[in-house]
Amino acid sequence: MSLLTILEYPDPKLRTIAKPVTEFDDHLQTLIDDMFETMYNARGIGLAATQVDHHIQVIVMDLSEDKSQPKVFINPAVTITGDAHKVYEEGCLSVPGFHEKVDRPADVRIDAMDREGKPFSIEADELLAVCIQHEMDHLNGKLFVDYLSALKRNRIKDKLVKAHRKQKPS
Repeated sequence: MSLLTILEYPDPKLRTIAKPVTEFDDHLQTLIDDMFETMYNARGIGLAATQVDHHIQVIVMDLSEDKSQPKVFINPAVTITGDAHKVYEEGCLSVPGFHEKVDRPADVRIDAMDREGKPFSIEADELLAVCIQHEMDHLNGKLFVDYLSALKRNRIKDKLVKAHRKQKPS
């Protein structure tokens, strides 16, 4: 397994729409394993393939404290199952150092395939519902900062651009 580079906002590749997975081969299995290693190393709870510059519909997630509940969602579709919304403080590995409140549907159903291509469906609420919607946005070229006001979004962008400039050697 190896660590992958996580793209950071405002990288335009984060706006790429991911394509469905059609082959469940060794390359896909390696990507999934590398995504888990990358996510755990970055102390995240979810990671979409788009964030590591692979533009296919793959999400890895583990909401457990002890990294014991890894989940893989391939070609996921989310259906809103209720009228309630919930505001959560969200962060993102592609927008490091920033957390903002985002309003999302509280109850969803996820239809996806596992890493072997077997279809499954689950009902989700609370953190799982928020996380799957957040990661689904990545597959659709959207980031949580898109839910913020233009002022907040631009402040975050400016700070990250400035931080990237400081990291690059002269």
